[in-house]
Amino acid sequence: MPILYLDCSSGISGDMLLGAFIDAGGSFKELEKGLSRLNIKGYKLNAKIVRRAGFRATKVDVILKSGVRGQGSGVRRWKDINSIITKSSLPNDIKQKGLTIFKRLFEAEARVHGEKFEDVHLHELGGIDCIVDIVGTLICLDFLKIEKLYSSPLNLGSGTVRTEHGILPVPAPATIELLKNIPVYSSDIPFELTTPTGAVLMSTLAHDFGSMQNMQVSKIGIGAGGKDFKTQPNVLRAFIGQKSEVRSQKSGNNITVIETNIDDMNPQIYEYVMGKLFQAGALDVFLTPVIMKKGRPGIKLSALCSDAKKEDVIKAILRETTSIGVRFYEAERKILDREIKSIDTEFGKINVKVSKLGDDIIKTAPEYEDCRRIAKKLNMPLIEVMKRIDVS
Repeated sequence: MPILYLDCSSGISGDMLLGAFIDAGGSFKELEKGLSRLNIKGYKLNAKIVRRAGFRATKVDVILKSGVRGQGSGVRRWKDINSIITKSSLPNDIKQKGLTIFKRLFEAEARVHGEKFEDVHLHELGGIDCIVDIVGTLICLDFLKIEKLYSSPLNLGSGTVRTEHGILPVPAPATIELLKNIPVYSSDIPFELTTPTGAVLMSTLAHDFGSMQNMQVSKIGIGAGGKDFKTQPNVLRAFIGQKSEVRSQKSGNNITVIETNIDDMNPQIYEYVMGKLFQAGALDVFLTPVIMKKGRPGIKLSALCSDAKKEDVIKAILRETTSIGVRFYEAERKILDREIKSIDTEFGKINVKVSKLGDDIIKTAPEYEDCRRIAKKLNMPLIEVMKRIDVS
């Protein structure tokens, strides 16, 4: 079965995902047919070809019919969404995934705004629009037969966004709440590039984040965002194909290690620099305290990347830091194959990371976020939850 890699360097939203899927050869009629099983009325779906800073892309819009905006706005509480999806004739697996995604979205909104779960409204997300984007994404993944979804680090954008709570800084509170422990960065474009819908879809569905997987690309889809920035294509690129058999063994891979010592830069800048390095193609970035000549404290900035990204990462270091030079060398590495499995526990189903060497399982560990959610829900110590989960 094919895998999917998403280039989110211009952010991600629900409509961009739908556009990318249709552009990659997905059936617009199948999407409409699948959405008709929700039995919601008052909208139509439209797909058209547009240009974004020189890129040809597909733009998908949810167009509410005249007088329906108020009706669509009423479909905003969990009970409304739950009822619509549960009563639909969608396949059970799409129903369950849809409910899981929406529940996480409502939980995030409740946390950041200090409201009760059952009272939360999706203020900025029209009810119909949001349902179509989320359920439509699941329908597309199903008919494209995608086995696993991978994503680049997410570009959040910058500036402010107007909400019913007032003007808020980008990223919106719910967006960053949903993206905890996920690689993100902020570009200079003064716009909300990753929406709450895009955030909840990626944080729920993506198998992993980083550079493109070793794959043989067979289909490419380009979905358009709502604005044309001119300086950067506002598009989401979807690459569909098969995992490369030779490279998927993940043993004996070579990487480039780039290092520089810094003792004269404001430490507040490091977080921004790390985001820029990930944007340039770094696989990992880390800081190590060091003692330099004359006993001065300093920081060793290290970045790991592929050889193809070496020059981009070096340029980013020299441009964004006070460093006037770097050192780099090639290193070999061996990493275990990883996959996520769902297991039954006394707390219900949770995800477990399984690391393998060939066919042998070397390590298993429950997903931290699942354990954290259970601990919070049951008011139990997190360490106790993790002890009681049998991953053997």
